[in-house]
Amino acid sequence: MFSVFKKKGPQPVDVCKEVISQEYHGINHRDLSPGSLKVIGVLQHAGYEAYLVGGGIRDLLLRKHPKDFDVATSAKPIEVQKLFKRSRLIGRRFQIVHVRIGAEVIEVTTFRGSANNSEMRRTNASGMLVRDNVFGSVEDDAVRRDFTMNALYYDPSNHQVLDFVGGYDDLEDGIVRIIGDPETRYREDPVRMLRAIRFTGKLGLSLENDTSEPIRQLTSLLRDVSASRLFDEILKLLQAGYGRVTFSHLMQHGLLKPLFPHTFDLLESSDNGIYLSLIDLALRNTDARLAEGKSVTPAFLYAALHWPQVHHRWQELAAEGHGRTQSLTIASSETLDLNQQYVAIPKRFCATIREIWGLQIKLEKRHGRRPDSTLEHPRFRAGYDFLLLRESAGEIMVGLGEWWTNYQVSDESQRRELVASIEEDFEEVPKRHLLKKYRYRE
Repeated sequence: MFSVFKKKGPQPVDVCKEVISQEYHGINHRDLSPGSLKVIGVLQHAGYEAYLVGGGIRDLLLRKHPKDFDVATSAKPIEVQKLFKRSRLIGRRFQIVHVRIGAEVIEVTTFRGSANNSEMRRTNASGMLVRDNVFGSVEDDAVRRDFTMNALYYDPSNHQVLDFVGGYDDLEDGIVRIIGDPETRYREDPVRMLRAIRFTGKLGLSLENDTSEPIRQLTSLLRDVSASRLFDEILKLLQAGYGRVTFSHLMQHGLLKPLFPHTFDLLESSDNGIYLSLIDLALRNTDARLAEGKSVTPAFLYAALHWPQVHHRWQELAAEGHGRTQSLTIASSETLDLNQQYVAIPKRFCATIREIWGLQIKLEKRHGRRPDSTLEHPRFRAGYDFLLLRESAGEIMVGLGEWWTNYQVSDESQRRELVASIEEDFEEVPKRHLLKKYRYRE
């Protein structure tokens, strides 16, 4: 029986070398980066094993266009450095070499070995690897990779793909399979759970049953991952052009809760339609912009992901008798401060998020010269787009977004007519004393 409390040690993995010829894999050298081919050529000429490995080969086999090509070699990092003048060592847990060939930067890693009985291997109480700087053979390296589809090696010298763990067949079957015992591998690095979800969304593959089964019981392991690293991982998940489908996978496997616990609780409530719709629309718009080659900012996406919590707390404070503007300000601060412990949003994005939320009040106030002032706000476009999301999701009545759409394209006289067409807004009654900073009430 599966148990999340049982801490398993590293389990042996069956290795069976399979050689796939070009006749079957169809990889063409014209699709490879010149820099990676040159690095491999230099390493092989010096007597070392060297292959293209990982996502680049995986994507070529799926007939996609990789952005990066990584090299794995038997040469030690210091030996790689001696062969390439324009190179530098990076990494602490496991050193790699960045080799610059023209404008390209090729990542070169030394084959990683088994550290089961080595003093070099260190794990924390949860089983997470904190030190694992051991070298080995190409077979050892294949076993140490995360998923079978990422453990395929291509040798440009003979046009062969080497498969040691069944990754080629898994790609043909359209499945993501972790190498080794799933629970152990997730404990070694909990981010692998997020990577598994990312690959299903990005590549349109399915999670193999044993790979999927432990995830729900192990989601709490993500608390051991630094909040800053999770920020980067979430961008890979939701801001890479396939955010909608990936978000649904996160929900399905219980992985949204450790990342956005308060948003998750509100989405799970009986009245979650509006919040879920808003996030879905934000992800849809993000995916569409990326497909069109347009830029996106993490601030807008995070503003949407945290909005359920902000809106809920905003309504609570307003119901207690506090002014709407002040209530929103307090709710915004509480939300951002509280969630930094889960996913650390850089300060530069936090400032933009606050402005997007704050503009929701400003956009309501359309009398006098206020619309002109709001229009000149540096984050107006983001705030306006967010308003349209709220309107489309059904959070606010239809009409405000259209008014601002018309106002932007109108001349001076038309703008005055638009202002005159609405009743004058009433100002909030100022409070005599500023409220102290509220803590979120669990």
